[in-house]
Parts: sequence; structure tokens; C-alpha cells
Amino acid sequence: MKRWGSSGQAADSFYQVRPDCSQNVPNTKFKIKAGKTLSVRKWHAAFTRDGCLDIASVLSRIQRGGVHPAIRGEVWEFLLGCFDPGSTFDERDQIRERRRMQYARWKQECKEMDSHVGSGKIITAPIITEDGFPIKDPLVLLEATSDTQGTSITTSGSSGNGIDVDNSVNRVLDKQIIDWKLTLHQIGLDVLRTDRTMVFYENKDNLSKLWDILAVYAWIDKEVGYCQGMSDLCSPMIVLLNDEADAFWCFERLMRRLRGNFRCTQQSVGVENQLQHLASIIQVLDPKLHGHLETLGGGDYLFAFRMFMVLFRRELSFGDSLYLWEMMWALEYDPDIYYTYEETGAAVHKIEGFKPKVKSIRQFGKYERENMKNRANGGDGPVPISVFLVASVLKENSPKLLQEARGIDDIIRILNNVNGNLDAKRACVVALKLHRKYHKKLQEKKS
Repeated sequence: MKRWGSSGQAADSFYQVRPDCSQNVPNTKFKIKAGKTLSVRKWHAAFTRDGCLDIASVLSRIQRGGVHPAIRGEVWEFLLGCFDPGSTFDERDQIRERRRMQYARWKQECKEMDSHVGSGKIITAPIITEDGFPIKDPLVLLEATSDTQGTSITTSGSSGNGIDVDNSVNRVLDKQIIDWKLTLHQIGLDVLRTDRTMVFYENKDNLSKLWDILAVYAWIDKEVGYCQGMSDLCSPMIVLLNDEADAFWCFERLMRRLRGNFRCTQQSVGVENQLQHLASIIQVLDPKLHGHLETLGGGDYLFAFRMFMVLFRRELSFGDSLYLWEMMWALEYDPDIYYTYEETGAAVHKIEGFKPKVKSIRQFGKYERENMKNRANGGDGPVPISVFLVASVLKENSPKLLQEARGIDDIIRILNNVNGNLDAKRACVVALKLHRKYHKKLQEKKS
């Protein structure tokens, strides 16, 4: 059995970058470390003979050193609430099969509305007008053929900027279908921009898979639909899970946590609650910095918008962003997450006799245990750990922001310099410290 030195084994080989892009992506700091990282052996040893998972031991290891890339996909299915740790192998097989069948039904429903779904083509131009008239031969279709054949772009339709409306085809009258079809080309444009530095997406079948999943999700979640940034959140699921339906359900579970961020109106942005929490936290922990940001017109903290929307995907390498995500989810883990999601509208039928058991405190993530303690002491409801992660970035850069920032552009420039330099493990450690310090100060104010 291979042993790794104290410095750890680099994980870059699992997420290869195209040679022509290697100079433009941040270096990955994540290392696979013996005794800290959740290894393949430790993961398999955490299951009973029937398949029940000792989630407490798994969380402890993830919080110390992340997950070995070889098992990331199956570990994430538990962290995101796709499965309950107390379920057996047979029960999970039943759930997985039902979910795959449900995804196939949804995908077929979408295919009947638009034949591009599941065809290997990615739409990158509008296919319908806002009043429901189909556009004859969309200007650009990307053929998601195999990587050996490369990318085939077909251009047709009217020349210039004109749109050739096809009056010979029946007009679509259902507004929900029109709205869905109007998003398909935007999904396509975003898919082509997502993780384009990775060798994985040189295989155009993977691009097509990402487009199909986002198109299906946009149809089943009509309230949110598709918004920019979702492709960044979905892409890791495609990379980690071979089966398209399994990747879809992992993404759907992640969106259960984050969909509120994407619900925007003319009056407010979806992430506004988190921005308000961030402002309150900085005001308590670093009043001088908060006052300075307010003076510069940044008191709404909108400059932190991107960090919340795509969970630091732009600030970290691909591998490090996955490392950060799994540590966040392990720290926030609630063993009732599976049942919470099933009771709030999951598409999968429950297994008869499948009931949650009383949970040990060890089955909760460290951050969630702190939240339970704060609630018991009469504290406010829990704030996502992502808010304290952003607060940790601001605290780390507080001296520079105070000295150099003379306007919003300076704030953005300083925070953009974080790109590639953020240490995921340190950020989580600092976030936990800030969380404890913040609640301690709130308790002191009350007493």
C-alpha cells in the first residue's frame, strides 16, 4: 500500500488542465494526506455489512483533510442528502433506480418540447421569439460529437442580425414552455464557457451532458429556471459522477441549498439575505472596516455577490473548490438532511418502513453543532457557513482594504487579487473562529 509523505500527494492528475491553459489557472493547494484525507480504504471500512454508513467517522476525516478524488462522487451523494447514512445497499439501489427513471421521464418530456435535448447538440442562439414563434434554423448549433472529431459548428438562417421566423410551424402558446425555450441558448453559451480549461470538456459528450442536465433542471424548477452561475455549480457533478441521472440528482440537492440565491425580483437579488448577514457580521467583528466600506458606498456588500453565487469557483482552482465545498458540507452536515429534502417535494417515493433514528451529536458537522448550541442559548437562526467564509476573506484583507481602497473599484480589485491565493482549509478554520467570536459578542451584548 502506497504511503504518502507528510507534504501529501498532489491531486492535479485527477482534474487535468489543457496544456495551452496551464499558465492561466490557479495552482491546486489540496494534497492527499495519509491520516487526514478520507481515503478509499477508510471510506469502504465506514460501511456495515448491510451498507449503513458511520457518518460520524467520515465527517471527522473530511473536516481534517477532505476526500480522496477517487471516491468524491459517492461521498458527495451522502453529504448533499441524496442518501441517508442509515440506509442499506439495497435501499439505496432502489432509490437510485427510481431517480434514474424519474430523470429519464423528465428528459423525455423536455425532448418532446424541443428535440435538441438529448441529441448531442448545444443551442447557442435563440430558437423561439418571446411571443412563441419558432425561429427557422437557429443561427448556431454546436454538435457535441466525440473529442476525436472535434467541434462542428453549423451556421444557417438569415444573414446579419435578422431573425427568420418560421410561420409554417405552429406557434407555441404555453408561456411556461416559451420561457423555458428562451433559456436554452443562454445555457448553451454558459456551458461553452464553463471549466473550458479542463481536458475533461475536450470530450464534447461531456459538454452535451452538462447542457442536458441544466435544460431539464430549468424545466422542473420553473420558479428559478436557469440563471448564470448554475453551470459552475453543476459542472463538478458531471466530472465526479459518470451516470448523467446521478449527476443531475446531486446538482438538484445542491440547488436545494442554493436556489434562494438565484431567486431575483426587480426589488431585490436572491442573495440579499446573505449579504445582509455579512454586513452584520463585519459590523460586529470589524466595525472599522464596515464603516470604511459604508463610506465608500459598499455598505450593501454587493462586491461579494460572486463569491456567494458560485461558492468561490472563481477564487480557487477546480480541485481546491471541490475541497472547500466538501469541507463546508461536512461542517454543516445535518443527519436529517435526506428526510428534510424528501418531505419538501422530492420526486422519489419513500421506501416503506424507512424511518430516521435518533441521531448522536457526533453525526452532526462541527459547524452545525455550534449552531445547535447557539439556538439552545436563544440565538438567532443559523447562517450558512459560506457567509463566514466570505467574512474570513474580508478580515484577511482588512488592512489592505483600509489602506488602499478609495472606491468600489478598489474593493473589487483587492478582492480579485484573492483569486488563486485563497487557502481552502485555512478559510474554513478562520470561518469557524469568526462564527464563535461573532456569537460570543452577541451573547455579551445581551447579558
